[in-house]
Amino acid sequence: MKMTDIATRVRERVKQQRRQLVSRSEQLRAQGQVMLANAGDRFLRTSELALSEQTAFDVLHDNGLVRLRHYRPLRESTVTAGSAQVEVAREQHRVPVVIVPPLAVNMNIYDLFPERSLVKYLLARGFDVYLIDWGTPTTRHSHYNLHTYIVDFMPDFIAHVRRHAGVRELSLHGWSIGGVISLGYAAHSRDPDIRNLVILGSPIHSHASGALGRMYQQLSRQAAWVRRNTGFRVHNLNPRLLHTPGWVNALSFKMLSPVNSLLGYWELLTNLDDREFVINHATNGAFLDHMVAYPGGIIQDMIIRIWIDNDLASGCMRIGDQLAYLSSVKASVLAMAGKSDTMVTADAVRPLLELVGGGDNRFEEISGGHM
Repeated sequence: MKMTDIATRVRERVKQQRRQLVSRSEQLRAQGQVMLANAGDRFLRTSELALSEQTAFDVLHDNGLVRLRHYRPLRESTVTAGSAQVEVAREQHRVPVVIVPPLAVNMNIYDLFPERSLVKYLLARGFDVYLIDWGTPTTRHSHYNLHTYIVDFMPDFIAHVRRHAGVRELSLHGWSIGGVISLGYAAHSRDPDIRNLVILGSPIHSHASGALGRMYQQLSRQAAWVRRNTGFRVHNLNPRLLHTPGWVNALSFKMLSPVNSLLGYWELLTNLDDREFVINHATNGAFLDHMVAYPGGIIQDMIIRIWIDNDLASGCMRIGDQLAYLSSVKASVLAMAGKSDTMVTADAVRPLLELVGGGDNRFEEISGGHM
């Protein structure tokens, strides 16, 4: 082979490699621009990316903090629920569902994704759906306690639901503290027209809740010693001192599964060029990163009376200066616990069926953790 031919081939090879390098450089530059744009949107414009709360609703009542939502009937004929297609029911059930959320969470958890939406699924199944949005408490709401939510707020909002729906009978769906509030309302008011109670992940026998339960048993013994020997009670404190900001609640929920929380951000970094992944991460983040404050009075009642003193395990709930008994609850009860819930285990929920006064009761374990 002539030297000129070798030189020509070398030049062609160099040109080819140069073109490949330029092409790869352009690809990397474009990918980098996409990643930077996605990162900017994810961390600076999360609310614009999030897919949550797309189901239309009207606000029927607003007391300045708490709002009552009513979700409008669906216009489509089918909706996606997970990987399944669900046909929208043509006829509506007579008894509406009132969702009673826990405190500290924001409401988009109930309408998180278009294909993962509790409110949309209930609408598709023919239910008239209402939701009590507890709003965003500030330090001026620090004195709000279980009495505030169960005795002051719940009767007012239940009355507005009934006026709007034109029926008396209602079903209440309460998750976590929302279940405690629902049970407290039914027991305290003895409302004969609460037909069904769906109680999901609510601490009934908190001392039976795995490792957390054992910790609360120890705290209960220590708290009893302090009361006997000093007379001090947490309820003697100004509730403003116990007011818990939203960012603390967000961090606490993430610490329920710290490894998964860290892995979520690592996966985000490795998938910044995937717009769909970034949008899904932003939607989950819109819920997990924006928890709501706990009023100090709720901290006093929930931590002391529900978790440490374990009042509900005896079938009794102290609401202010009054006692409410779960045996007064005559509604049918469906109690559920997550199989991987380490915060409120199945053993902490199951005893409810022996404490309520109705007869058509059922307990089920379902997949998932507390969140």
